[in-house]
Amino acid sequence: MSGTLITLLSFAFVLGVLVFVHELGHFLAAKRVGIRVLKFQLGFNPTIFSVQRGETEYSIGALPLGGYVKMAGDNPDEGVTGAPDEFLSKSKWERFQVLIMGPVMNLALAVVLTAGVLYVGAERFAYEDQPVVVGTVTKDSPADRAGFKPGDRVISISDKEVKTWEDFYLAVGTHPNKELSIRFERDGVQQSRLVTPEPSTKQSRFEIGDVGLQPNAHPHIRLVRSGEAAERAGLKTNDVVVAINGETITFSGDLRNAIVKHPEEQISMSILRDGSPMTVLATPGKRDGGGFLGIDIGDETVSIKPGLFGAVRMSVERNVEYSGLIFQTIWGLLTRETSPKQLMGPVAMAQLSGESAQLGVVALFALMAQISLNLGLLNLLPIPILDGGHIFIMALEGLVRRDFSIRLKERMLMAGFVVLVTLMVTVIYNDLTRISWIERLMPWR
Repeated sequence: MSGTLITLLSFAFVLGVLVFVHELGHFLAAKRVGIRVLKFQLGFNPTIFSVQRGETEYSIGALPLGGYVKMAGDNPDEGVTGAPDEFLSKSKWERFQVLIMGPVMNLALAVVLTAGVLYVGAERFAYEDQPVVVGTVTKDSPADRAGFKPGDRVISISDKEVKTWEDFYLAVGTHPNKELSIRFERDGVQQSRLVTPEPSTKQSRFEIGDVGLQPNAHPHIRLVRSGEAAERAGLKTNDVVVAINGETITFSGDLRNAIVKHPEEQISMSILRDGSPMTVLATPGKRDGGGFLGIDIGDETVSIKPGLFGAVRMSVERNVEYSGLIFQTIWGLLTRETSPKQLMGPVAMAQLSGESAQLGVVALFALMAQISLNLGLLNLLPIPILDGGHIFIMALEGLVRRDFSIRLKERMLMAGFVVLVTLMVTVIYNDLTRISWIERLMPWR
């Protein structure tokens, strides 16, 4: 199966499940409070499948980019009769339940999927939960120019405590081109430096900030293939690669890149074997135009496999933490602290879906959990036309103790529509700039 087909099918699957769960929330809540549901549709028109069951038509649209639940009497312009089973005939509390259940179902799905991924077992980099003690400072990086050294321990970024490398990368990655105050400890003395993260070249599709500080971590050799250059050089399984030609190697990707750059050229590999430092001279062969040693490479990881209740607890904790980061990003967009280039649209989500699907079901479900969480929270924002916007309008009506006129509501919904269109244009533009051949057609970039 081609990569493009995998991408399209995986994206359709991810989006279809998320939209189905969201609309199912509205549907079930409407049924529970006695609202007549006329139509439950996945995808947008033209309709390619439809079946009538009782008072409800269930259908599938050809464009898998959304869906909707059509309830009786939910639009004043479409002949509201005042019948007791119409949406607008219900109390504000009952309508609130219908509106809120779509986002709630997405949030619940995020918790369930994350718990499932954790229960099956997940791998994460060992350094992520460790204190931020600098192992390597990338040459000519912002941190290098600011005077950071190996052994420095980062304490806080812009007065916000960072306890682990995961906290550090999140704080730096979300602020490309924004000056940060990094407080650190060196030889028992605390100091501060102003550093401006630069967009990472390793994450070229997304504008992720990087200052050039890396943990004290190194990849190891998982397998040495028989008859290849690595075996001839004397490399062994479990050797830890510390440096290539004097350049520190932190991650497996760094090691791969270093090998590829030196086809049929001798390289000096500083390694640790059973904890003892050694130097090995190796000459990569040439394959597909790049260097090839004949090794499988791995990073130092730890396994996470809690029991059922532990997985649920960890899932709730992670989703609460990620929710805070999402709201922090939204606030950063409003205050211009966060670059809009970090936003993803349907094209980027399709690419990530395809990449995750090729890694396996667990990776795909992990991505689906993240998107579901984002979808649930974004739908709760008080922007007219979103579920949160409708809830916000009802809350305002409750405060003033009267319903707004249809004309005023239409204006509010139009304002929300303009906001969403602006946001959609932004994310689609970002998506297109991440496709190299399209970016080349943009002379202003």
